[in-house]
Amino acid sequence: MDIRRVMTQSVVTASPDGTVREMAGLMRERNVGSVVLVDDDGRLVGLITDRDLAITVVADARDPDEAASVLASSPVVSAMVDMDVEEVAALMVRHGIRRLPVLEGDRLAGMITLDDLAVRTGDHELAYNMTSQITRASLPDFYFHDRGG
Repeated sequence: MDIRRVMTQSVVTASPDGTVREMAGLMRERNVGSVVLVDDDGRLVGLITDRDLAITVVADARDPDEAASVLASSPVVSAMVDMDVEEVAALMVRHGIRRLPVLEGDRLAGMITLDDLAVRTGDHELAYNMTSQITRASLPDFYFHDRGG
């Protein structure tokens, strides 16, 4: 299946000069879990997620008026519009990520999330397997030790 049929085309973007507080406000206002940071030419320069806000800003008591670009993931793992769903799923699993900007050339064309793959493809087994693999990749080994029995 073509990734264009699954991705969300309207992506919340902001300037990398915006503050962490502004990014959190955008996420709340637009009901999203991430903001893509783009430069003046519309090129992708970073990605900041709600998890970044919780783990880095809140847990580490960072300044919410700090520039979002300081905390954003960069360079950003991204997909290309001509990829198919299986390629994108493999890319997300390989990097242990739940959200992936989609580019057409060097321009942002959309966003694909684990939820998009689960809901829009109708392939619940794919989504379940991805969720398991991404969760295992992002958590320390002690959560998955052999408990015997």
